[in-house]
Amino acid sequence: MKIFEGASLVTAVLLALLLVLLPVLGLQFLPGLGLPIYAVNVAGQVMCFALLAMSVDLMWGGAGVLSLGHGLFFAFGGYLCSMHLLRTAYAATHVLPDFLLFMGHGGFPAWWAFADTAPVTLLAVLLLPALLAFGFGFVSFRSRVNGVYFSIISQALTYTAMLLMFRNDTGFGGNNGMTGFHSIAGLSAGGVGAGVLLAETATASVLAALLAGRVLLASRFGRLLAAIRDDEPRLRFLGYETLWLKLAAWCASAAVAALAGALYVPQVGIINPSLLDPSLSLEIAVWVAIGGRGGLVGAILGAVLVNLAKFWLSAAAPDLWPFVLSLLVLLVVLVLPNGLLDLRNRSRAWLGELARTPPPRLRRRAAR
Repeated sequence: MKIFEGASLVTAVLLALLLVLLPVLGLQFLPGLGLPIYAVNVAGQVMCFALLAMSVDLMWGGAGVLSLGHGLFFAFGGYLCSMHLLRTAYAATHVLPDFLLFMGHGGFPAWWAFADTAPVTLLAVLLLPALLAFGFGFVSFRSRVNGVYFSIISQALTYTAMLLMFRNDTGFGGNNGMTGFHSIAGLSAGGVGAGVLLAETATASVLAALLAGRVLLASRFGRLLAAIRDDEPRLRFLGYETLWLKLAAWCASAAVAALAGALYVPQVGIINPSLLDPSLSLEIAVWVAIGGRGGLVGAILGAVLVNLAKFWLSAAAPDLWPFVLSLLVLLVVLVLPNGLLDLRNRSRAWLGELARTPPPRLRRRAAR
């Protein structure tokens, strides 16, 4: 497997181009060619979804393990980022968030102190979800829970977390969630500068994850993951301990999903338990299936195309979107088993079959 070729090279170039254009167009350096803040925000959110889809594809396309609970890690990263943003807002305004005042608290919980600085918060975003994934993955993989059973258990874990976060006494805003962000890296939250910064960071993260992921999949570790996907019992028979291989990929996948959540929440300005709704985790799997599993490029393609269509149709015809998404899923299942990445191979096969099939007139002559 070559590290960069074809679709992966084109995707990397397009991401690099977006990195260059976003500050130029978003900050409106060129008169008449500036992007509105809404367009910059949509670009940033779509990049976060692409990063989230890549985290699922690393396990599903790389090791053949389908997670229907990655919304848990996505929300985990979002809540950790929100804690830092609320601490920053309090330092600037000296006003406690509404949900803490509602619960009668006179200040932040003592264990929120780690969220005072951005580097420590970033470290927590990467390590704490990975630690949670390690605990869940160790129990599951050691018990050799695979296939649909693992998918159902991961979804059940996410649903349990959603029910927990709906409670007000957890200290995370309950049903109303956490909002009231004041500034992001010294820039006013909701402003053009902050929007461009977040969109740039999300795009750079997708590009970095694509490059690192392609190198990883092309390495010996990636080949072992592919062997797990194709025939795990045979790999164990050959003497490989698949538990630690899957755990390493699973923890890395959780960390990437949490980073996506940490970048997503400041762009929408709020986080609540809806991010833990199992329907989001199901939708992530749909993005990957539509784009194509394996190689990470299909995950980016599926997340970008599906979410751009969703943003557009949700505004133009909101009742139509669920039916469009269902049709896309049926198209993938019936025609393109490996999503849009399979379109080139399928089209070549169809053209080859068409070229080998004689026209009707020749068929009638042959029959005579």
